[in-house]
Amino acid sequence: MAISLDIDQLRTFVAIAELGSFRSAGEAVHKTQSAVSMQMKKLEERLNLKLFTKTGRSLLLSEDGRRVLEYARRMVALNDETVDALSISHMTGRIRLGLPDDYAERLLPLVIATFSRINPSINIEVTCESSITIGERIKQDQLDIGIVTDGDCTMIPGQIVRREPLHWVTAADNGLGHVRPVRLAVGPVTSSWRREAVKALDAANIPHIVTYTSASAAALSGAVMAGFAVAVLPESAIRKGLRPIGEQEGLPPLPPCSITMVRSAGAREPIHDALCSHIMTAVGNLSPGTDPVSRA
Repeated sequence: MAISLDIDQLRTFVAIAELGSFRSAGEAVHKTQSAVSMQMKKLEERLNLKLFTKTGRSLLLSEDGRRVLEYARRMVALNDETVDALSISHMTGRIRLGLPDDYAERLLPLVIATFSRINPSINIEVTCESSITIGERIKQDQLDIGIVTDGDCTMIPGQIVRREPLHWVTAADNGLGHVRPVRLAVGPVTSSWRREAVKALDAANIPHIVTYTSASAAALSGAVMAGFAVAVLPESAIRKGLRPIGEQEGLPPLPPCSITMVRSAGAREPIHDALCSHIMTAVGNLSPGTDPVSRA
């Protein structure tokens, strides 16, 4: 017999995981601490799982709890997206969306197409520019919503929607990763991926030279596929004909990269909420954390 999960319980569970305590979660979902505790007891009983484990005076999400959190986030987001989509289907409006060309190419075509089918009366105007330019235009209210590389857009706060490993990348059929100095195909000096690559190579005392600079991910990939240089790209951007390299080639590890969603001060209407929720559901891949959770 199939088990039906309660969205309200899942929403409370997500709030506990994100805010760190039963008390804070209760304030966020407008419930008493005892009501929050009762909801978690019922959720554990329904799933037949222990979602929390006690460590000293604190509670951590259990291994099962971390697994449930990943699904709970997606279910709550999809629920909210559905409600938003149905509630605004009769509305008209315009949303100005900005994002770098690589995100436009690999992450959002189907996302935007799906949203437009659900909400045909909402017109989305897409502008492809660098993350730093998008951030500046968001601040000036020239764009409503932006999808940016987290480290490239620091002038405006946002919500991280996706994290990915960052890789050294070369053509699948060459051994350029062993060549010294390392020949780099990277973004402009404002690119956080470029900064992380140079920082890692400098820390490992590996000689390197920038031989190709472009703000276009497609151009960087082309330079790599031609055997001209080594690039630094997120996992989802590694297309056919490219391969990740690293330790075997003597290259240092790279930190993960994050994709962030930013909004202008004026983009607070239901249509903006609906698109943000849609993007989070379709693109987001945030893994559950292991932060302590307190009942206090």
